[in-house]
Amino acid sequence: LCLQVPELEKATVRIRQPERVRGIIRSLREQGVAKLQVISDFDMTLSRFGCNGRRCPTSHNILDTSHVISEDGKKKLKDLLHHYYPIEIDPNRTLEEKRPLMVEWWTKAHELLVQQKIHKGDIAQIVRESEAMLRYGHRDFFDQLHKNNVPLFIFSAGIGDILEEIIRQANVFHPNVNVVSNYMGFSDDGVLTHFKGPLIHTYNKNNTVLQGTGYFQQLSTRTSIILLGDSMGDLTMADGVPSVENILKIGFLNDKVEERRRKYLDSYDIVLESDETLDVVNGILRHILAE
Repeated sequence: LCLQVPELEKATVRIRQPERVRGIIRSLREQGVAKLQVISDFDMTLSRFGCNGRRCPTSHNILDTSHVISEDGKKKLKDLLHHYYPIEIDPNRTLEEKRPLMVEWWTKAHELLVQQKIHKGDIAQIVRESEAMLRYGHRDFFDQLHKNNVPLFIFSAGIGDILEEIIRQANVFHPNVNVVSNYMGFSDDGVLTHFKGPLIHTYNKNNTVLQGTGYFQQLSTRTSIILLGDSMGDLTMADGVPSVENILKIGFLNDKVEERRRKYLDSYDIVLESDETLDVVNGILRHILAE
């Protein structure tokens, strides 16, 4: 397989069942481009986790730390992060335990943001001034999919308005990109008043929040899936697909690598440890999409 996808030789790559992965990639290639779709998380999956030894911001962090948030607001949002993030990534807690706590976190954070009277017109500048970065190789990733008319579904527990702006400013927001996320609701004069439902958090990224969107139904012939995520919650993102023939799950293991490695290897077909690039994904796509 490494002959066909040399990127799999990278030191960051871990695969528990190489034979199985080889089979899935072969099937994806045989099924061809007309059957393929990509379903991806955004924060820390398409965007970078770290840069020069520092954490890169998520779409929520970009807003939380921007000039439009008061010092008091920043402190409260940071306190929420320090309280709930360890719970989110704790390998010893069950999803049942985590879900209500994530709803609590997102709800409190969104309420705090609404209090800040954020203006819609400020979003582009907030993103421009932020340290948001898409992973190395993002242009190749977005452009390959666009050129081959492969739908890219971005399923994010982040803030849709912010992440769309990041993609737009990177000049890769092509017509084949569809986003489902937490979107802001603005008053007639452009002030944030609420977040539109349903609330999407790390552990409910599945069919329950896609009711009525009909997105996957329209793509019912696209039964080959590449799924990209960075958390256990991302594994259910393809649950709404009516029939899946082949699915390759690629997981970015960004944080607490040692203690979470086993769980990721049990759940994802390919695990990329502390890899800030889309090299492996791009290599697999090149192989599948090659004439």
